[in-house]
Amino acid sequence: MEASSSRIPIKFFIQGLGEVEGELVRFRAPRTVDALLRKMPLEGRAALLKGGFYFTVPLPMGLEKPVKTVSSGTIAFWPLGSALCLFYDDSTTYSPVSVVGNTTFIDVLREVQMGTILRVEKV
Repeated sequence: MEASSSRIPIKFFIQGLGEVEGELVRFRAPRTVDALLRKMPLEGRAALLKGGFYFTVPLPMGLEKPVKTVSSGTIAFWPLGSALCLFYDDSTTYSPVSVVGNTTFIDVLREVQMGTILRVEKV
C-alpha cells in the first residue's frame, strides 16, 4: 500500500497466523487516527466479538463520527472498551465505534482465537 497523508499503511502481526496489511484513513476519524499513530506500535491479546475481535489499547479517546454498523474489513476504535477492533463480517456493534481504517485480508482474521497476541505498527 502506498503511503499518503490521508491513508497510512499499517501492519498487524498475529501470533501463529502471520501478517495482515491494512490502512488507517485519516478523514474517517482524524483525531483518533492521529492518536493511534502516536501510540504505535500497539500490542494486546484478542478478545472475540460478533463478527470480529478487539484488543485494548491505551487511548483515552471519545467517539468521533460514531457508527453502529460496520462492514467486513473495518478497523475501528471502540471508546467504551478502549480497544481497537477488526471485523471480518458485516456487523452491528454493541455500542458505537469510530471507524479508523480497513483491511482486505479477511480470511486470516477469521482464524484469530481468544488470547491471540496481536501487534500493530505503522509500515
